[in-house]
Amino acid sequence: MARNLVIVESPAKAKTIGKYLGSDYVVEASIGHIMDLPKNDIGVELVHRTFAPTLIVSPGKEKIVDRLKKLAAKSDAVFLAPDPDREGEAIAAHLKFQLDPAVKKGTPVRRVTFNEITKKAVKAAFDHTRDVDVNLVDAQQTRRVLDRLVGYQISPLLWDKVRRGLSAGRVQTVALRLIVEREREINAFKPVEYWNIDAVLAPGKGAQEFTARMVGVRGQSIRVANGVDAEGKEQFLSNALPDKEAIDEVMAQLEKATWRVRSIEKKERKQNPKAPFTTSQLQQQAAGRLGFNVRRTMGVAQRLYEGIEIGSEGTVGLITYMRTDSTRMSPDAVKEVRDWVGKKFGDKYLPATENVYKSKKDAQDAHEAIRPTSISFVPDEIRKYLSDEQYRLYKLIWERAVTSQMVPAVFDQTTVDIEAKADVSYDFRTTGSILKFDGFLKFEEEAKKAKAARDAKAAAQEKKLAAASAEGDDEAESAKDATSEDGSADRRLPELKDGQALTCNKIDPQQKFTQPPPRFNEASLVKTLEEKGIGRPSTYASIINTIQERDYVKKIAQKLVPTEIGMVVTELLVKNFPYIFETGYTAQLEGELDSVEAGTEKWTDLLNGFYGHFEKELKVAETDMEDIKRMEQETQEICDKCGRPLILKWGKFGSFYSCSNFTRLKPITVALGPLKKDPKAATKKVLATFSFPMHVKAMHDEMPEFNEEVKDKPALMESLQRAAVKAREEGLKLVVEPDTCDFTKENFAAKPDLNSAAEADAEQEEEFCDNCGRTMVLRNGPWGPFMACPGYNDDPPCKTIRKLTQKVQTKPPVQLEEPCPKCGKPLLQRDGQYGEFIACSGYPKCKYVKQEILDVPCPKCGGEVAVRKNKRGDTFYGCTRYPKCDFTSNQKLVNETCPNCDSAYLVEVANAEGTFLVCPNNHTKMPKRRVKKGAEEVAPTAPECSFEKKIGPPKVKEEVPERTKPDPDKTRTLVEAMA
Repeated sequence: MARNLVIVESPAKAKTIGKYLGSDYVVEASIGHIMDLPKNDIGVELVHRTFAPTLIVSPGKEKIVDRLKKLAAKSDAVFLAPDPDREGEAIAAHLKFQLDPAVKKGTPVRRVTFNEITKKAVKAAFDHTRDVDVNLVDAQQTRRVLDRLVGYQISPLLWDKVRRGLSAGRVQTVALRLIVEREREINAFKPVEYWNIDAVLAPGKGAQEFTARMVGVRGQSIRVANGVDAEGKEQFLSNALPDKEAIDEVMAQLEKATWRVRSIEKKERKQNPKAPFTTSQLQQQAAGRLGFNVRRTMGVAQRLYEGIEIGSEGTVGLITYMRTDSTRMSPDAVKEVRDWVGKKFGDKYLPATENVYKSKKDAQDAHEAIRPTSISFVPDEIRKYLSDEQYRLYKLIWERAVTSQMVPAVFDQTTVDIEAKADVSYDFRTTGSILKFDGFLKFEEEAKKAKAARDAKAAAQEKKLAAASAEGDDEAESAKDATSEDGSADRRLPELKDGQALTCNKIDPQQKFTQPPPRFNEASLVKTLEEKGIGRPSTYASIINTIQERDYVKKIAQKLVPTEIGMVVTELLVKNFPYIFETGYTAQLEGELDSVEAGTEKWTDLLNGFYGHFEKELKVAETDMEDIKRMEQETQEICDKCGRPLILKWGKFGSFYSCSNFTRLKPITVALGPLKKDPKAATKKVLATFSFPMHVKAMHDEMPEFNEEVKDKPALMESLQRAAVKAREEGLKLVVEPDTCDFTKENFAAKPDLNSAAEADAEQEEEFCDNCGRTMVLRNGPWGPFMACPGYNDDPPCKTIRKLTQKVQTKPPVQLEEPCPKCGKPLLQRDGQYGEFIACSGYPKCKYVKQEILDVPCPKCGGEVAVRKNKRGDTFYGCTRYPKCDFTSNQKLVNETCPNCDSAYLVEVANAEGTFLVCPNNHTKMPKRRVKKGAEEVAPTAPECSFEKKIGPPKVKEEVPERTKPDPDKTRTLVEAMA
């Protein structure tokens, strides 16, 4: 029996470590956190300002905790081995808290940490166990309490003032603020016109051409004013002229100018290698070079860290821990890299001493940089064991670690200043650069050569095919070898000398306009968060995921665009909590959390300082925050229905326009008896509720048979009498309604355009598993479609799933020419939860919805039977009088009488033998219906009938169109990753 218990977070990690430790150890997974603050309460002591958290076992983790307790009670030692960061330390502390009462007296409960999951690293870690680090736990606990205080005390404010279900996050709101402020910059941006002039020159007729740009006049630089920066400092566009007038003047001079080389400067330029990856750098490079979003990058990296099966090597962790802000590598790793470089490329690629890189000044530097656990696992050699995405990310990490210990690349750079002499002297400049020694760019250059070889092969094949079809067609002759000198001529300058005369072949003036700052994508947002000190490596992915999951941000063509609700929430929070949600203060809190981890600041002191500011701003916000929910803003828009002005209101799905003539007053039913007995009293009752004008109606099934508008009291009394006569004669209901208009329209201008050209042209982004990075697949379940990880049945399993939501902008309704058969108003084609449908424009007064009706009356009530679909998309047939009549059938009803038993209808049944018309009383041939759970099977009351008639061959099963993967921004996390 195993004598030692080891606990990690995930089953994948447990599987790898278990193989290294042997039979004396049993390795179990806690599946993430086992304790947390309660969901139905703030869970933090605020009365005495102790900020003590009330932790409970996380719902759903009770069985896991019980199992771990039982195993711990039988073990001689317990080792806690979650990830080596603050969150992992907190998990270890919670495990210790739960297991201490269960273990035998004297049984050690020790903390084990390792930066990489290799046999050597794991065994070394078990030789250097320690106690749980209280400072690390306090730092993580402080972050959790901070987030809880903000979320649980600001969110109710947003529910009251904006909409229920909204939430605020301490760090996420600041990240959202950056996105919103960038969007406002873009909206407020005013482009500035400027012009560049390029000259195409050559040292002689037929010689190699090159391009130079105008940079000055008479030795003075030319530039165009471009506003001021954030600090009020003037900005300029260099090498530019302001307008067409200035361009025309210069062009006239350049047409008659003589050109010569004024000076040539040659120098050697070095490009230094970059440090091994930190988390943020990995996320940025994976986005730029591989097209991975942050979620996918971290999921794939997690799998590489936890272990991959590598042939005879077994399960091996290929990279070190992937949540780090450090750029250092261990001395052993540096030596291994240098040995490999020297052996592979020679000493000229190896610096005399190791390259050392500095981390950021506020870096925690708790772990090494992200690097391969062994350089011997060369990406191309182990590719067959990796998925495509694992190979690409591992190769990126491996090459970055190797090149970090190589020499710089060397370029020969030439700068040529050129004079165009006319009435005045105009200055032009061009620069050329040639790679002299590839150095750390060795891998990149080899990749370029391989690509060039592939391109050359493809070009040769194309040339061969073209020649075969056109016998030397001119187009085939134009195909050039990508490795030829001609293909790289534009990157080199011809041989030039000081004072050499030049020929101007072309002058190219280019009108341009300044562009607004680009919207953030995930990579650039991570970069900005890191630069401003907001968040830490382990939080970047969750920050970006959270603001998208809350519908505050929509991803359009890979860009993060704030939604209307995101803009509104940000404005309210920044206005009412200027200190708490200020970027500088958020970064300062990160520094203080680092101090708690280092043991130089008490966690309660940090929380006291924070809560003092927060409590003051919270009290002010409770009384002063703008009530968006009850907003009514006048606009210049006109109602399409009645011509009155529209007002802007706020609803469940954002702002919308509503007619100013709308009233919530409900119609009054006038009883015919009291009206006949005392008309004045009945009239007085109506006038006490409504003001003129109003409508008197006699109704039949909610449709008016009599309708008059009245504008004064005498007209009201006369109209009531006329309507009463009609109501008595025809059995109608007499009502009086206020003059109201229910016209509304969506405020599309305030929402991101989901149907824009950019959105339409954008490639639909795939959804990736948070846990393992694999591409999620669309599945069907009892509650409709959902996204699931394909690794559900793997060993260990990955059970990440996401439900799909309908919180998406719908298309505006389209009016059809067809009138409603019930009320005569035009029908509208609308976009609903289950797709497009056609309904009356008079909704909610007229609830007509167009349906496909069968020519068979309902067997149960005689009503109509319509074709319908369930949540799974399966077709069935049901009575239109539902829920009064609950008749349904999975088989299509046919309007034919059974010749045997006189059943009023037959049903169409298709099976492997063919398509048949079957009597519904033929219980042998009719498909069995599933009985509802708990209900007893009801015996058929009609006598058995044997009628069956073949009418055709077996029906070909309709090909279900392949489901398009939904936008990841319309999905929400339902169950946390279990592996």
